[in-house]
Amino acid sequence: MKFLKLIPILFVFFGNVAYKNEVYAEIKNPEDFRALSNDSKKLSISNVEYFITQGDEYIKNGDFDRAKDSYLDARKLAKQLASFYSDLNSSFKGIDARIPSEMQRKGKQTLQILAESNERLASMYIKTEKPEVAVPLLVETIRIMSPNSREGKEAYERLIQLGFVETNYKG
Repeated sequence: MKFLKLIPILFVFFGNVAYKNEVYAEIKNPEDFRALSNDSKKLSISNVEYFITQGDEYIKNGDFDRAKDSYLDARKLAKQLASFYSDLNSSFKGIDARIPSEMQRKGKQTLQILAESNERLASMYIKTEKPEVAVPLLVETIRIMSPNSREGKEAYERLIQLGFVETNYKG
């Protein structure tokens, strides 16, 4: 019985031996550790731009289905990024003013590229004679960018050309 009482003491004593040759990780350049700070990563505005550029290439080659998929991927990623930046912006308001400022700047860039992907996708739908699918994209562009922005004005002009609205906007 006394031997059984010694077992925990032996585990404590010999258990520490395994940690004596432990390897410690060292980061020589902290920028290498920031996996999403590189432009080549999936969760970035540059990847949205890549999807748009890829869609443009498919349009040039006449492959509308692949172009549509590429533009939809750009739209999906841009919406995700905008949502993440908005969530971080609201989470840090009143705590650290620098973070909401950065998130607001990145959110504006994301909304800008979302409007661009909406424009390309709407143009493709109009070209393939599906204007009813283009209308919600154009309305979303006006909503996210405001009617006074260049993108908003262009989207409203497209809605007039499609016959969805009739009143000219003089803003």
